[in-house]
This record gives sequence, structure tokens and C-alpha cells, in this order.
Amino acid sequence: MPPSSMSPHMKGVLLTFLGGLALSFDIPLVRLADGNVWAILATRSICTLLVVLAAWIILRRIYGKAPVLVPGWPGVIVAVFYALGTVFFMLSVFNTTSANVAFILAFNPMFGALLSWIFLRERPRTATFVAMGAMTIGVLIIVGSGLESGHLFGDLMAAMSAFVTACALTYSRAAGRDFGFAPLVAAFIPASIGILAAAGTGFYIADPFWIIFNGLFVTPFAFWALALGPRYLSAAETGMFYLLETVLAPVWVWLVFSENPSTATLVGGAIILIALVWHSTHTMRRDKIPLH
Repeated sequence: MPPSSMSPHMKGVLLTFLGGLALSFDIPLVRLADGNVWAILATRSICTLLVVLAAWIILRRIYGKAPVLVPGWPGVIVAVFYALGTVFFMLSVFNTTSANVAFILAFNPMFGALLSWIFLRERPRTATFVAMGAMTIGVLIIVGSGLESGHLFGDLMAAMSAFVTACALTYSRAAGRDFGFAPLVAAFIPASIGILAAAGTGFYIADPFWIIFNGLFVTPFAFWALALGPRYLSAAETGMFYLLETVLAPVWVWLVFSENPSTATLVGGAIILIALVWHSTHTMRRDKIPLH
């Protein structure tokens, strides 16, 4: 289907799907790098910042102008939300189990739906409610048998990451501006935090190639695509595609580290993927766009 024949809503669905898919490689690449939390945070963030600055310079030279990196105070607010989300996410990965992180981050779309309903008076479509409910069930199945106690700090960090990301998506939706570069420029904040913290704890990364690759290519594209989503979708719908990381990250870990996914992971993942496919095809039918 050529892009010109897509409705704005379907463009948003495709864009956020690709962004969520790229984001699913984040945790495996962090694990491959094998370093301490602050060194990983600083390196990934610095690489991401270099990418966005290089892209901005290239666009400016080719076209004579380039998108505004941080469009005014709204851009600053969005950037801060994304920066905090990155810091909270990294702290959660290093301070609680993967199952806990996956479970808590899955409430991103729920936070988004609640915030949009309260502040934007934007009631999610029935199809979105159904898909979110099904995906929540899938995530519960995945992590239900793996939740562990004793990780209060990490769990809190994961909850904060989900919440501030939902805040970023909701505010982006309300502002209706192009914030594609904002979450990338925001990498300056976690980079600074990581450098300062690593100065006290030590800077160690066993295999820096993987985190550099993550910071130069994977993370910039993922956050750029997901940051543009709210231009076409509600915050709740955009947030749903963050759940692709919940489903696919265990698959990549299995392929790379030979950690076999449990039956619960396979069943829950199937439910979430089916819900995503159903939601996308339902949207296409509603917009009367052919599926091929």
C-alpha cells in the first residue's frame, strides 16, 4: 500500500509499530554490552545525541534549513519527560527483574488513556479499549509467574518510566507539534547524569560495540518514530506499541543468549500480537483502506 493512500491514522500505526519493533532490541543490546548502569546510560545517550546533531547538520546543508530541535517551551517539557523516562528505565533494568519491568511498563497505555481522558477529554475508541485489555491480559500471563518481591526501588523506577513516557505522549498530542527530535536531544540529560555518576562508581563496559550500535542507530530511530506517533494517534494508542518490547525482547534474548521463553511468555506474547494485528486491521477497515 503506497504511503499516499494511507490515512493519517494508519501512517501513525505503521510509524509507531516500527518504532516499537526497534525499541524491542534495547534490552538485549544493553545485556550484550555488559557494563554498569551509569556507563551504559552515558554511552548510549552520548551516541544518540551525536546522531541527532549530525542529522540536523546534514538536513540543514542539504535543504538550507532543518527541523527545530526543541520547539520552544513545549519542546523542553517533552524533552524532559523523555529524559526522565530513559533514566528511570535504565535504573529499573538494573534493579529489578525483567518480568517486573515488563509488567509495570505495560501500563504505559493505561496511563496514557487516563491522562488523555482527564486532560484532553479524549475518550479512547472502543477498539482501543478492547485491544489494551487483551494486551494487559497477555502481559499478566507473561509475568504472572515471575514476579518477585524485594525489588521496590526498581519497580518504582519502572512505574515512573511508564508514567513520564505517557506524560510525554499526552503532552505531545495536546501540543500537536513536531517533536521528532525532542526525545533525541533530551539524551543530553541522561548523558550528563551518567557521566557524573560514573565518575564516582567507575566506568566499565565489557563490549562497548553493542551499546554504541544501540545509541547510534536503534534508540534514535525508535524514539524518533514513537515521538511522531502522537501527531496521528492518541497517547493510549501510541503507548500500546511500546508493548512490542514486552513481547519481542524475550524472543531476542532467547535467540542471542539461548534462554528459552516459558510457555507463559509464548501464550501471553501471542495474545498481545494478535491484539495488535486485530487493532491495526480494524483501523484499516474502519478507514476503508484495502489490506493489500
